[in-house]
Amino acid sequence: MILTAEVGNFNLVNTYFYIDDETRHGFLIDPGDEGDKLLKICAENNFTIEKILITHGHYDHIGAVNQIQYALNIPAIMNVNGKIYAENPQWNCSIYVGDEIKLGKITFLDDGTQINLEKNPNFGVKMIHTPGHTLDGVIYYSKNDKVAFVGDTIFKNSYGRYDLPGGDSKTLFNSIRTKILTLPADTILLSGHTPATTVDAEKIFF
Repeated sequence: MILTAEVGNFNLVNTYFYIDDETRHGFLIDPGDEGDKLLKICAENNFTIEKILITHGHYDHIGAVNQIQYALNIPAIMNVNGKIYAENPQWNCSIYVGDEIKLGKITFLDDGTQINLEKNPNFGVKMIHTPGHTLDGVIYYSKNDKVAFVGDTIFKNSYGRYDLPGGDSKTLFNSIRTKILTLPADTILLSGHTPATTVDAEKIFF
């Protein structure tokens, strides 16, 4: 099951609940804001969130991480290159939009790490490093469900900006071409800010 919640006041972002139907355990991906709303969704649907997965360290994708970690006592996961975004409000851009965000209890993982549920080890995602929008950008890919949570690396008919700290256009387009568009053509791409698309649909733009 994938449930989408649009959150945020300054910049709307898609937060995803990726839930195992059998156990109702799962992952919360990019809780960018409105922690109370996200926790209410968990309670109303009887979801048990085992881990927070962060596609990259911009404020609109991490704004509710501390609140949800405190409430649920669960780990939050970023790529190993995410430390500067987790700790530096200038790099995560929160300094420009309001309250500064600093993340504390983060688990940093390497490219290629497989992340599975404890309740159902057959349910999980693979972290694939896709820098260019940020240094730490990743997608979370499920081969079984043919879905990739792609953050701001690629959008429907577009791609993430590369003019913020750690961004680089050449690196971004290389990530898209070699890491995302090489996935099976029918893979569904779920981004941070646009409706769903597929690998096949996006190939015409790159």
